[in-house]
Formats: sequence, structure tokens, C-alpha cells
Amino acid sequence: MIFAEPALSEDDVRVLKLLKRQRDSLRISTQNSPPRWYGTLRKNTFARAIQGSNAIEGYNASMEEATAAVEDEPPLDERTEVWAAINGYRSAMSCIMQAAEDPYFEFSKQFLKSLHFMMTQSDLSSHPGKWRPGAVRVVNDETGTIVHEAPDAEVVDPLVGELMDYLDDQDHQSVVVAAAMAHLNLTMIHPFKDGNGRMARALQTLVLAREGLIHPVFSSIEEWLGRNTQEYYNILGGVGKGSWNPSHSALPWLRFCLKAHYQQANTLIRRREEYEVLFDSIEGLIRQRKLNERMTVPLFNSAIGMRLTNSRYQKETEESSYVAGRDLKILTELEILIPHGAKRGRYYTAGKELKRARQRARRERTILDPYDLPEVSSDRMPRLPGL
Repeated sequence: MIFAEPALSEDDVRVLKLLKRQRDSLRISTQNSPPRWYGTLRKNTFARAIQGSNAIEGYNASMEEATAAVEDEPPLDERTEVWAAINGYRSAMSCIMQAAEDPYFEFSKQFLKSLHFMMTQSDLSSHPGKWRPGAVRVVNDETGTIVHEAPDAEVVDPLVGELMDYLDDQDHQSVVVAAAMAHLNLTMIHPFKDGNGRMARALQTLVLAREGLIHPVFSSIEEWLGRNTQEYYNILGGVGKGSWNPSHSALPWLRFCLKAHYQQANTLIRRREEYEVLFDSIEGLIRQRKLNERMTVPLFNSAIGMRLTNSRYQKETEESSYVAGRDLKILTELEILIPHGAKRGRYYTAGKELKRARQRARRERTILDPYDLPEVSSDRMPRLPGL
């Protein structure tokens, strides 16, 4: 027996409808004739998901390190434990993106083990790709108290099998509900020696991505969970109450996930609006300074805080190293970009003009609980944050 879907109230159904409207909005703006800055939004969102999910486990990567992982670039310095963690997670998420588009995909225990191997292969003590060999307890490092005691190792395989059957059944109240239940159950079963949290969050993203409504990185709430880690731990602790007991109600967890999805989608929609305004500003700067149009995307990426190197400039413009070097020299002389370092370690960041453009494009951030929003009929729905 695993945790079952809770009965939904009218408020829960209303919030699910609100989430669908948000996801429809993201789909329309990112999949139908996507703008030139879409690739940056996707990569930036992917990097933030990698950063957020790994930060929960204590692997604190910078955005630059996470972006390098997304770009499959070598580490900025040496190959550290953090670098191994974020690259393993990137590999697993890339696999999920492929699985999301596979019409013949089936949820299976072996697929989960393969994802786990990708995430943890740098540490053989984690038993990558295998169920844990014995008992496991989650302990609060600060207090030394046991936060969660997982079920016996002997029942891990049948419990995960039951979870896979549940996901393959597809008879769910909502894909968002099914994804939340997958996350909860895998966390509580704790089938691996290490990496259970990352695996549970990745599985939630996979379930949502299989719906095919929006790109998998826009389905993820890992960025949000990375910003609200303590609340995340508290709600899991409240539902589990210290041990494996699937008779407990999962409703508090589900409502926590619905709030997370609403607020994360709100962030993405605001970021999308900011990027649109910023890109228009960069195009205006290019015209004003009579610069080549190919500079637009690299300057846009610099304006949102990404480091620019000669190799990245080449990748973004599909130009030669010579052309990239010449363009970067022009932009440096105009002080649109600021150079740092020398030779192979040289990189560029946004100058004052780009920073001002970024500041002008920023929109007010609103953090609301969807359960606190007014209840109105869909045909009279006012413009709410995140829509």
C-alpha cells in the first residue's frame, strides 16, 4: 500500500483550474512561434532547477556553474563534488526530456534505477542504480533527531512497483495530483541510499512532462523548492510523522504542491514578460549604436547576468572565433561589455547600459497563495498575478 490520492475540495479544484490557465499561457508564449529569447529562458530555467534541487541536498552551485552544466561545458575551476552533483542531475533531467517525448515510454523500476545511476555515479558508496541494501533513517543534523524512518529494505521493490503501476494507470484526478503523489511516495519509500530527494523531484517533473503541455523545464517546481526548503521539509515531516505510514492523509502535501506550482508559474510568467521588454531594449541599443544584429542574443544573455566567453559567443552566433573576438573587442571598447581576466580565462559581463536596461525591464514580484485568491467564475476571472 502506498499513499493514495486525497479527495479534492472545491477549493482544490478551483486552484487546479487556475494552474491549467497558467500552463496554457506558458504554452502559447513558448511553443507557438517562440521568440528569439526563448532559448535563454529555457536554459536559465533549467539551470535554476538544477541549482535549486541540488541546493536542498547541500550542493550549493552558483548560477554560472549550473549554466555551465546545462551547456555541457567543463567546470570553471576544478572538478568538485558540487560539479559532479549538478552534472549528474543535468544528465538525468536530459534523459527525462527525451522520455517526455517518447510515445512508447513506460514507467518502470529499471528506469528509476537508471536515472539514479546518472545522478549519483560519481559516488559508488551511494550504490548508484541500486535499491538501498538496508534500513535508512533521515536525521536532523542540527538536533540529531530522526525525521523519517523508511520502510524495510525488503519491501522497497514491491512498493516502488506499486508506485509505477499507479503512474502507468493514468486514472488520476489530475496530472498535477499524480505528479505530487509520485514525489511524496518516492520520498517516503526512500528506495536509495542517497539521492532520494533529487530523484523524487525529478520524478514529479517527469510525470508532468509526460502530459506534453509545456516543455519539461517549465513543469518543474525545483527552483521554488530551493527557495522554500524549510517549508518543504516541514510539510513532508508533517505528513509522514516520522515513519512510513501511507494511511496518513496526503492532502496537506498536495496543497503545498499546488501553491508551489502557482507561485513558480507566476515567476516564469513574470520572467517571460521581463525578457520580452529587455530584448526589445537590446534591439534598440543595437540599432542606436549601428551594431550587427548577431550581437543581440549574447548581449541579452549578459544583461540577465550570464557570463559571456568567446566560446559561448561563437555558440550563440554560430560565428568563428575570429569574428567573436572582433565583436567582443568592439563591445568592450564601447563599454557595453566589461572584460575580466586574461587569455583563456577571459570573460565578459554587462556594462552600465545593459544593467540599466535590465533594471527598467523588471516587474513587481507578487507572492500570493492561490487558496487566498477570490473565487470568481472563469468567464469573469480578473487579471491575477501569474496570468
